[in-house]
Amino acid sequence: MARKAVTYVCQECGNAVSKWSGRCEGCGEWNTLVEEAAPESPPKGLGRKKGRKIEFQGLKGETPPAPRQVTGIKEFDRVTGGGMIAGSTLLVGGDPGIGKSTLLLQVAATLSKTLSPVYISGEEAVDQLRLRADRLGVTEADVGLAAATSVRDIAASLGNAGGPGGPDLVVIDSIQTMFVDSLESAPGTVAQVRTSAQELIRLAKRQGFALILVGHVTKDGQIAGPRVLEHMVDTVLYFEGDRSHQFRILRAVKNRFGPTDEIGVFEMTGAGLAEVANPSALFLAGREDDVSGASVFAGIEGTRPVLVEIQSLTAASALGTPRRAVVGWDTGRLAMILAVLEARSGLALAGLDVYLNVVGGLKIGEPAADLAVAAALISSVSGVPVPPETVVFGEIGLSGEVRAVSRVDARLKEAAKLGFSRAIVPAPKRVQGNKKKTPEGTMEITEISRLEDLLALFAKPDGRRAGSPVAAANARGRGHG
Repeated sequence: MARKAVTYVCQECGNAVSKWSGRCEGCGEWNTLVEEAAPESPPKGLGRKKGRKIEFQGLKGETPPAPRQVTGIKEFDRVTGGGMIAGSTLLVGGDPGIGKSTLLLQVAATLSKTLSPVYISGEEAVDQLRLRADRLGVTEADVGLAAATSVRDIAASLGNAGGPGGPDLVVIDSIQTMFVDSLESAPGTVAQVRTSAQELIRLAKRQGFALILVGHVTKDGQIAGPRVLEHMVDTVLYFEGDRSHQFRILRAVKNRFGPTDEIGVFEMTGAGLAEVANPSALFLAGREDDVSGASVFAGIEGTRPVLVEIQSLTAASALGTPRRAVVGWDTGRLAMILAVLEARSGLALAGLDVYLNVVGGLKIGEPAADLAVAAALISSVSGVPVPPETVVFGEIGLSGEVRAVSRVDARLKEAAKLGFSRAIVPAPKRVQGNKKKTPEGTMEITEISRLEDLLALFAKPDGRRAGSPVAAANARGRGHG
């Protein structure tokens, strides 16, 4: 009797090998190879059989806009591009306990006023879903609940979806619990996740209902399973936030029917997730103007301007290698800003521990935050607070120049709406220290072209530069003073 062939598939990247090893050659992760049965017959070539000719069409043509399924939750509709589209698939990922199931049950309940949604859970029983619905106050909503994990049973139950009496929205929580009985591997493996998602997506496009898949995430915050899963769906949403904070950020990293990098802000309450109409005011709540080491950054998240406070703390280090701790920003970007400040501006930071925090749990990836981070660092070192009611934004180059950023007017308009009267921005034509008024006359703009201009704003009353006392202290600590 012939021995049945097996393969070992990495659960992180999907790389398949014929022999087990402790480390995956594809992604370098350890102990991720799982044995799976190989297909009995490998796929064959096309042979001599002729295929059906495909009719090609031109780019020009009339295509009516697809109707949107508007949920009524404005922050969710903003992230999806104005609502979900029939036949599309959304993939929602996030840390355990962040609120994915809560949000999607609220979406299904709100959408039930106009459409017919169903919620299928592979992790919870129907009674558990009813308890959550009771806590959210949506028990009267017409949402179909089911606890199932077999894709074959789900497909048979959704055979009339999109038609008369069938559901218009299907939520699968989560895709890692689904399985196809024709595969011998366990639920959650790469083969099961990929095949289950493919079957459900094919069914959604054929029947015309919107599909939402919940995906688990790895320790690095990425959606678990094969990377091809994100390529198969139309929209990928990440639910971010620290569980110690009440704020939650829903971020779109891929959207075929709307803008990417759009965010929706929610607040976790005892009655579920409440949308936040003005996140800037929420992120700046409790801010103090007269504290050194803090600056306000005017950023852009998708199409929305957002103001957030950046805090910095520097302290003399007792270690041979000073510590660099960052929350909400890129550690490599901080190292670059520290190097530019020391090499181009003479600000001695090599012997200091540096701590940087973005208040509110928001994660910033925009280069325009460079100048706000530099202002917070200089303020922390000098002990001089950033000028009150001031917002800062701009990109810093390796030569110490301050580069222009996009959508300056939108950033300034959001700052003026929240009562800020000053702004430190990049100079469009490298005019050093130029000050001007906005067309509305409500905000004083200070344009700078190099980091030296920023340090001049933190000069001591006797004219000394911001970094002079710290530089002398560091020199004495190294035995040069």
